[in-house]
Amino acid sequence: MSYETAREQWAAGLQRLDEAFPEQQPTLERVTREIQSELRRRLGGVFTLDELADLYDEGTGWCTDLAVETAPEEPFAWDARVVADAAFGRYQRAATDFAGGRRVS
Repeated sequence: MSYETAREQWAAGLQRLDEAFPEQQPTLERVTREIQSELRRRLGGVFTLDELADLYDEGTGWCTDLAVETAPEEPFAWDARVVADAAFGRYQRAATDFAGGRRVS
């Protein structure tokens, strides 16, 4: 999957997170932060947008597993289209070739 395609999915995840029911927001944010922490562990401190997109392309099953572990009693927080995509969307900002919504060549 290309970064451009992944970016669209991540943007949709961020929008879903923003539009979630207010009573679900704290849990969704907690799960999203946990996934971001795992992204940090998996990618390290220095990474590119292509590396992030490659990790995303490998699958987000681990994100769902982490969501279930983090919020076992709250199945609404297990939706990777929300928590995983939002986490990847936020984490892209730390890529070495990210510049305010676009890739630096």
